[in-house]
Amino acid sequence: PTDVNAMEKKLAEYKCDTNEATCLKLVRFPEDVEDDGTTFHPEYSHQLFGDDEVAFGYKGLQIQLFYTAGNLSTLFKVKYSSKVTDTFDCVEADDVEGKIREIIPAGFTSNTDDFISLLEKEANFKPFGTMLHSYTVHNEEAEQLTYQIHKADISCPGFQEYHERLQTFLMWFIETASFLDIDDDRWDFFLVFEKYNKDGETLYATVGYMTVYNYYVYPDKTRPRVSQMLILPPFQGEGHGAQLLEAVHRFYCSLPKVQDITAEDPSENYVKLRDYVLTKLCQNLPSFDADKLHLGFSADMIREAQSKTDTCEKHARRVYEILRLRATDMSDEEKARAYRLEVKKRLFGPYRKNQRELAKMRKCLRPEELVSHMGQLDTQTQHEELEKSYQLALEDYRRVIERLASQA
Repeated sequence: PTDVNAMEKKLAEYKCDTNEATCLKLVRFPEDVEDDGTTFHPEYSHQLFGDDEVAFGYKGLQIQLFYTAGNLSTLFKVKYSSKVTDTFDCVEADDVEGKIREIIPAGFTSNTDDFISLLEKEANFKPFGTMLHSYTVHNEEAEQLTYQIHKADISCPGFQEYHERLQTFLMWFIETASFLDIDDDRWDFFLVFEKYNKDGETLYATVGYMTVYNYYVYPDKTRPRVSQMLILPPFQGEGHGAQLLEAVHRFYCSLPKVQDITAEDPSENYVKLRDYVLTKLCQNLPSFDADKLHLGFSADMIREAQSKTDTCEKHARRVYEILRLRATDMSDEEKARAYRLEVKKRLFGPYRKNQRELAKMRKCLRPEELVSHMGQLDTQTQHEELEKSYQLALEDYRRVIERLASQA
């Protein structure tokens, strides 16, 4: 057994955390290639390397995936200090290279010098499609940076190949990511670019993007559905997601035949972002006036929110609750109570539905079968759950209100 344990210990040295081993870069200047400060790592690698996010068979494994900042021309290299087969001839190492090749399109280089010469061509890279919006952000050095949001589709020359390179980032940063089959012209793509200077020329860097599918609604409308959204990590936390989502809502609002914008399986972060953007767009509409909010959620609010942001009743309701919270003096017990009841009334909807279903079940289930269902919905638990949901909503709403105040 001691031999086995010794062997196990030795083999364990050949395990690498694939999130740490995978080094991503968006490269603007040749010196970025050697600069560790420009490297970022995946949040997820389970889709390629299994739930443990481990690769076996290498010491000092480094998977380099470097992209030119705009066109995303790719350098792909696997480096390591030693491989298990050098010492143990009967043990096989994972095919790391093969796994990465499954997600990156052909046409990459594995030669650093070739990659650096691709950087020279970045000056020819121009954003795809039509520009919808431009905005500026001050960075830490107080420089003013300019960003552009573009709308593209698969008819744009070169876009399909570019999109294949871009979507590889989804695997590393979205837990349940899957690649799109985009040869359907119902897809819209919204892209964010940063303008930057290099040797006196203006170049463009890819910042992030959103994909939207236009579902057909009988007889002549569409319902755009947000499928994916990613701001690349070096640009996260700078407000680009909100700018992008707002531009997308404004774009679809300008089209006559759009019913409402939905999202496919939205993440918690996306819901928070949408709350902020929709509240920002609705806060100055007459129906959301401070003196109308305490009168309750109205048909006018739904109508106005729909015409100005293409949002549905459910999301308009959240906007109303956020703006009403902002207009409510929560230190006044009576006003606070009225607000709490208003939100809980909405939160109670699903429970009420459960109770209706229970009443139906009572008619057709035997008493002993009913007991197991009854246990799920006793009143005490319901009240606790409701209170918990209410507090969480309040926390989210306050964050939106703070963000609106900081942007004002």
